[in-house]
Amino acid sequence: MCDDARAVRSALVPIYFDYNATTPLDSAVREAMLPFLDGTWGNPSSVHAIGRTARAALDDARYRLSALWRCKPSEVVFTAGGTESNNLAIFGTARLLRTRGRHLICSAVEHPAVLHAFRFLREHEGFEVTELPVDSRGRVSVSTVESALRPDTVLVSVMAANNEVGTLQPVPEIGRLCRERGVRFHTDAVQAFGKLPFRDIHQFEADLVSVCAHKFHGPKGAGALFIRSPLQPLPTQIGGGHENERRAGTENLAAIAGLVRAFERCVVVPAFDPQVLTPLASRLVQAVAAIPGVTVRSPMSDGDRLPNTVAFSVQGTDGIALMATLDLEGVCASSGSACSAGSLEPSHVLAAMGVPAAEANALVRFSLGRDSTLEEVDRVMERLPHLLGRLRA
Repeated sequence: MCDDARAVRSALVPIYFDYNATTPLDSAVREAMLPFLDGTWGNPSSVHAIGRTARAALDDARYRLSALWRCKPSEVVFTAGGTESNNLAIFGTARLLRTRGRHLICSAVEHPAVLHAFRFLREHEGFEVTELPVDSRGRVSVSTVESALRPDTVLVSVMAANNEVGTLQPVPEIGRLCRERGVRFHTDAVQAFGKLPFRDIHQFEADLVSVCAHKFHGPKGAGALFIRSPLQPLPTQIGGGHENERRAGTENLAAIAGLVRAFERCVVVPAFDPQVLTPLASRLVQAVAAIPGVTVRSPMSDGDRLPNTVAFSVQGTDGIALMATLDLEGVCASSGSACSAGSLEPSHVLAAMGVPAAEANALVRFSLGRDSTLEEVDRVMERLPHLLGRLRA
């Protein structure tokens, strides 16, 4: 192939910089799922031989995951994803403990699956919610949490890593503080798995930890919630005794098998290798910061953000125009949370960080992954100044 043809072909291949939204299914994970789409197809709750075979596979998956987490198998609840895990943790715990108190705390930069759950409890069920402020980097301080705690506080939720700007939160310190005060602590750790070193589930110092498989090369529609014993949140799905009475609904065995295999392959040894991705992200940060009218919104220090995430705002345009222009150029990026795609509202994360509304509505997030290359980063760096200049003009 001649150099000109190779250059044209390279230009036509999309550059996927949206790994915080979702990741491609790992080939070994797909192989682990296949037997449960064909051979082991029984209902794990059925008492006959085919059902018992499925039950044995479900039990094996739970034991394997609990071994990785270094927790009890009974502390693992399989769900349909991060949103359900967050909802079960928040609604289930708040409703369980409402006779002890109705004060709840979360940060102002939580994922919508957390933030909207808290607001629902405030607006419809009589709870009082304190949304903690963050600094200009999107970080919650431990002292702010401590000041917000009250005798009637029953639940605190702070995410481990922000999905939009990549800010890492002092979750272990917050968790220890809450335990000292007798307050239950939940962390949405969906963006942390596969990107940060993993020792065990207890490293978060939390009573409840949310997990989502498709963020680390597992299948969509698969998640899990760690619930520290003896806490038993009230179920949010009613209609059966599945998952030890905590989550009604026949277990999706193929998805569960994929989640566990993905955790084994892509979290224990992080698929988002910091040694590879940190230099690439840092290269992007420096290039973006040099473009007139552009402000980097992710923390500038490598140790304060996810190793794969670079977020910035652009003066004189908006998120929809930015995404459309990048897409036409073959660059797959995001303007905030994928769960808020199409929203005309400014990023609530940037708004909480004190960014003016006009710029908060013009957010670009590049999130790299294990298949990202230096060549892709350089191609984006080469095109970006021209693209943004054209948009602002």
